[in-house]
Amino acid sequence: MADKKIPVRTDTVIWKSLTNPRRIFLIAGPCVIESEDLCLRIAGFLSKACRRLGLFYIFKASYDKANRTSSLTFRGPGLSEGLEILRRVREKTRVPVLTDVHTVAQAQAAAQEVDILQIPAFLCRQTDLIEAAVRTGKIINLKKGQFLSPQEMGAVVEKAKSAGGKRLLVTERGATFGYHNLVADMRSIPILRQFGFPVVFDATHSVQLPGGAGDRSAGQREFAPVLARCAVAAGAHGLFIETHPDPDRALSDGPNMIHLAQMPALLAQLTRIRAAL
Repeated sequence: MADKKIPVRTDTVIWKSLTNPRRIFLIAGPCVIESEDLCLRIAGFLSKACRRLGLFYIFKASYDKANRTSSLTFRGPGLSEGLEILRRVREKTRVPVLTDVHTVAQAQAAAQEVDILQIPAFLCRQTDLIEAAVRTGKIINLKKGQFLSPQEMGAVVEKAKSAGGKRLLVTERGATFGYHNLVADMRSIPILRQFGFPVVFDATHSVQLPGGAGDRSAGQREFAPVLARCAVAAGAHGLFIETHPDPDRALSDGPNMIHLAQMPALLAQLTRIRAAL
């Protein structure tokens, strides 16, 4: 009965929700798939919180963190098991799902199980990967590389458009600012909006301190809500936030993740800021 009341949304319905000018949307979840139970817990919690506030919600998690600082740290369950978990999360919670892809083969496989494919920031200039992701017909989230200016993302968007991409998201996630540090320039939001697609702000990766803890990245999670509020005020269409019920014990990116219990209050703030605009 529940499945009949809340069907899995089609790509067309999802895109319509992402381009709704009257509300912001949220892409959020754990950095990496630690377990199916954790994914279901986070997706269920955020789905209810967003529904109460009238926000459109997309669950995100990675099946493989291929760019970890150290080869000894946790990467995730891998492609096969990870996509199976994401499929079950999608079916059980009835929310759209996003995951990142790193190769042409992964793009083809992930497109069978999720709603949105994400091009990681470090791979945003990989032409073959972008073209393969676009050819799946899925909505594509293009993350801006830490090494690119917002203006340079125009070339990335053009690659996707040339391959036939019409449903694209463009995500700001901070820019390299010296050793072990990033800076989020809010001028990036209106610049990226000029490319004609919804702009997302990644509030948690923007406070990451890459390699700041030696064999892993550090972070300043206390500033993530501040930047999220600034981004909405600057005109971001959506927010990308990594969250966890116990960030200090998260297996990846814990130092910059927002505690799950703090998310409803933050989302309420963001909703009020958006309404004021």
